[in-house]
Amino acid sequence: MKNKYFCTEMNKKKTIVFILNPHSGTHSKVQMPALIDSTLDKEKFCHKVVFTEFAGHAADIARQCVEEHVDIVVAVGGDGTINEVARSIVHSDTALGIIPCGSGNGLARHLCIPLEPHKAIEIINKAKIELLDYGVINDLPFFCTCGMGFDAFISLKFAEAGKRGPLTYLENVLKEGLKYKPETYTVMDETGTKQYNAFLIACANASQYGNNAYIAPKATMTDGLMDVIIMEPFTAFDAPQISIDMMNRTLDKNSKIKTFRTKRIHIHRNNPGAIHFDGDPIMTGTDIDVHIEEKGIRIITNPDETEDARQPNQMLNAFSLFFSNINNVREDIEKQSRRIQAINKALLRKLTR
Repeated sequence: MKNKYFCTEMNKKKTIVFILNPHSGTHSKVQMPALIDSTLDKEKFCHKVVFTEFAGHAADIARQCVEEHVDIVVAVGGDGTINEVARSIVHSDTALGIIPCGSGNGLARHLCIPLEPHKAIEIINKAKIELLDYGVINDLPFFCTCGMGFDAFISLKFAEAGKRGPLTYLENVLKEGLKYKPETYTVMDETGTKQYNAFLIACANASQYGNNAYIAPKATMTDGLMDVIIMEPFTAFDAPQISIDMMNRTLDKNSKIKTFRTKRIHIHRNNPGAIHFDGDPIMTGTDIDVHIEEKGIRIITNPDETEDARQPNQMLNAFSLFFSNINNVREDIEKQSRRIQAINKALLRKLTR
């Protein structure tokens, strides 16, 4: 792909390369070049469209774009394609654009990039570029979330499923969730060392996994910190509340969740296993390092939306309150039951003396 970028008015127009992965996500890319050609502002931009031909090709193309000082590289695909392109242009003058075509679209949703391709191209036309943070887990860059435990385990199941989409994810979560065994983690950060028995530990640069499942509802890509989410073991009765809180951006208020913010963290677990970076799973050892690279990537964002504009869904909020109240009643009943059992044991001991 050498010497592919040219424009008769290079001094007036920005150069853009659109990288299309024909196999990623859930949408066909056949019509995408024509849509780009008809929607992109030709007064501002000189563009090329390139289809990837093999695994890792998107990263190769993006790296060459950086070498040739291309202004903007647009990832057209799912979160995996976006990660592949983005990690190849960090700490450069080349900016990332996004046309989301995946099954989750976590980064696009966080940045309020429209899921309709023509509207996403219109955001690119406005060319508002921000310098944002990204994260690194064991030398692997991530831009939304990374983690270990149940979410990494589900990422493995999702990758093996052979089909994509939120229904596949939900099916795996429901099928495997209650069988999954929590692990013991030793967590070290600037404040010291603590040990947790946890269902999962997630580190979030952005707010969600994708499909509007907010694992870190208050996470932002501009504070130089990551949100660490520790989910304690829970029962089948707790699961509906946790699910609703995740969809309603209220997970940080759930009693099974502990959260804190930090720039870097070291985690030790007893056994090797899976981790994930932006949903892509990989097997690794017992020691895991995660940190934030502050203002390390230039990304085109939506000038008409802000992170504060995302509001909880009122219907889900009502369900959340409903399940929360049921949970409170259950906990009260359990406490009363334990008290009654303790009283009965004390009486029995007295009577048998």
